[in-house]
Amino acid sequence: MSAQPAKDTVAPTQPATEEDKPVAAAENKIEELQTVSEKKEEEEATAAVAAASLPAADANAEPKSEASEKKVEEATAAVAAAPIPAPASSGPIWPETAADHPLTQFFTCFEKLTKQADYNEVYGITLSPDNAFHTKLILQKYLRANSNDLAKAKEQLLDTLKWRKEFQPQKAVEEQHDLARFEGLGFILELEGVPQSGNKKDIATFNIYGAVKDSKKTFGDLEGFLRWRIGLMERSVQKLNLEAATQPIPNFGEGPDPYQGLQIHDYLSVSFLRMDPDAKAGSKKTIEVLGRYYPETLSRKFFVNVPVVMQWLFAAMKLFVAKETQQKFTVLSYGNQLAAELGTGIPKEYGGTTGPLDEIGEALAFEATEEKKGE
Repeated sequence: MSAQPAKDTVAPTQPATEEDKPVAAAENKIEELQTVSEKKEEEEATAAVAAASLPAADANAEPKSEASEKKVEEATAAVAAAPIPAPASSGPIWPETAADHPLTQFFTCFEKLTKQADYNEVYGITLSPDNAFHTKLILQKYLRANSNDLAKAKEQLLDTLKWRKEFQPQKAVEEQHDLARFEGLGFILELEGVPQSGNKKDIATFNIYGAVKDSKKTFGDLEGFLRWRIGLMERSVQKLNLEAATQPIPNFGEGPDPYQGLQIHDYLSVSFLRMDPDAKAGSKKTIEVLGRYYPETLSRKFFVNVPVVMQWLFAAMKLFVAKETQQKFTVLSYGNQLAAELGTGIPKEYGGTTGPLDEIGEALAFEATEEKKGE
């Protein structure tokens, strides 16, 4: 026998009496009002939740139009197309010069000279508008060498560019030179503590004329001698480290050029009365080349171990050179007097406290000849 589902027991409803009708009506009305009230509260709660979830709209806002959306797109495109400022240069910057300043004018026209020469390098510096500071460093040297005469400076620079393209002095530094011809004739030293020098370090080139054993062999091949001698000069300029320079060179007449070297000419055991014709020709050509193609690279020149009876010759020579050049020349009768001029960091044979020149000085590379190998 299957089970029957349980039935709820509900008390039978009694029919309302006349007295109950007003009460029932009142109760129904109250129930109806409660229902309406609950429904209203539910709607208000739902609206509150919706209001909390979404940001309130601006009552005064106008609906977006196609025109306003287009303006937004145009503004976005303009920002994207705006040029990004170039980062500030980390390299040195040359002080601004007036439009009529010789350096300003030189800088605006130097490219015509490099194109004419088909060459753009001087002292290891590439002359280029993109390399403004170091290009101006070189141009300033040519202006100073010509007393700010722009025409002469341009002419000298053009000559230098043509010569450097042909002679290739940087290659002369790397070449191996004849040991039998040039051994002991030239050295380069880095000196610190040079009196009255504003530089932390100075570059000095020593030319030892007394080390020439055979004038004919050393100077007879003039081209070979110049390759060695110019190579030595070029190496000394390289050691000035111009590519790392950060200090501008003052205008002509307004202060010293900090990027120059020292030269020492040692005449120990050299006869001034019987100068070999080949040696004379070599010296003359060297002076010509260095004077024309290496302007403003010499701060001071010392003539050392010059006999007292020959100092009149140097005194007479000063009468024919500019005052600025005269101030660069110093004649010393004895080698050990050089320490008073350049400090104690020089070799001991010149009054210093360091080792001998041929041990501490830098020379160019040599290739021993069969003659030298047999010695």
